[in-house]
Amino acid sequence: MDYMYGPGRNHLFVPGPVNIPDPVIRAMNRQNEDYRSPAVPALTKTLLEDVKQIFKTTTGTPFLFPTTGTGAWESALTNTLSPGDRIVSFLIGQFSLLWIDQQQRLNFKVDVVESDWGQGADLAVLESKLRQDPSHTIKAICIVHNETATGVTNDLSAVRKLLDAYRHPALLLVDGVSSICALDFRMDEWGVDVALTGSQKALSMPTGLGIVCASPKALEASKTAKSVRVFFDWKDYLKFYKMGTYWPYTPSIQLLYGLRAALDLIFEEGLDNIIKRHTRLGTATRLAVEAWGLKNCTQKPEWFSDTVTAVVVPSYIDSSAIVKHAWKRYNLSLGLGLNKVAGKVFRIGHLGSLNELQLLGCLSGVEMVLKDVGYPVKLGSGVAAATAYLSNSTPLIPSRI
Repeated sequence: MDYMYGPGRNHLFVPGPVNIPDPVIRAMNRQNEDYRSPAVPALTKTLLEDVKQIFKTTTGTPFLFPTTGTGAWESALTNTLSPGDRIVSFLIGQFSLLWIDQQQRLNFKVDVVESDWGQGADLAVLESKLRQDPSHTIKAICIVHNETATGVTNDLSAVRKLLDAYRHPALLLVDGVSSICALDFRMDEWGVDVALTGSQKALSMPTGLGIVCASPKALEASKTAKSVRVFFDWKDYLKFYKMGTYWPYTPSIQLLYGLRAALDLIFEEGLDNIIKRHTRLGTATRLAVEAWGLKNCTQKPEWFSDTVTAVVVPSYIDSSAIVKHAWKRYNLSLGLGLNKVAGKVFRIGHLGSLNELQLLGCLSGVEMVLKDVGYPVKLGSGVAAATAYLSNSTPLIPSRI
């Protein structure tokens, strides 16, 4: 029973947690098991091999931590770096801000490269720092691939090109929490050393799994990294990998079965098809925003995110009122504006287990909310713009051809 019941289904359009497919829910609806029995290691072995595909890596080593993205951040940092190490980290929104806070509290020396919220990472500053660092004092570059607070996606391939151009050995650590399994992500091709994601985003699972993937270079760095780590220590996991039992402590059995089902659905649709679907949903949402006469928080098309759109509201409207009204009247969950953009934007999440008709339902709900709070929206305008695009771009469902 819902804590606060509303008829019908809640329309969940925050940028995570997202809708969970029924097969994943059914897979998790099971009793506990002895994780030391032969069954759980056999399941874990297949998960570790298959999860590499969502990172597009053949050489990476994955770790499945019972944690959130915040824990995955900490794992990436503490296993590869030592206190006092110099990091270049980009501040472009709330989640990059939180990661920087963690970096500083873990006693790393952080060069913060800040951009206006709505802009991407300032790679000109990165280039300058690399040029001025012939002695390679910079040990890592930390970047959020997709900043969900502002709907900004960064160009990771451009970061790798800069590192290669200056022959700089700094590790490339990437938060892919709201991008992996939804946006184009190529760990091996882009030379990402540590990538991480969370189960509650494009994997379309409950919160509770922080998935980290480490390159051979990152594993080598972990052998000399002096940061204190216990729960997130890769060494403990690698020891149990070698033993064939895989777990240094008790895993969530239900989440493992949920991950198995989630990966099976991803492979059935095809990762490239999933990326194309998210491109369609993102484009349709942006067309609707434009038709409403509102602006995207993201300042240039090259930074547009296909998993979340942050919509700027007029100064006479508090965006928090939009989010509250949507939930109270229409059972529609939208994302709040956070920190610097609190009250100024609301966010439409369009990632995970989501199709075109679901998105159109959300957009129609947003139009009603906008009208209710006093914005002069023409009802049907955004839905019409999105529908016109989707009717010409949505393919047949691959499994039903």
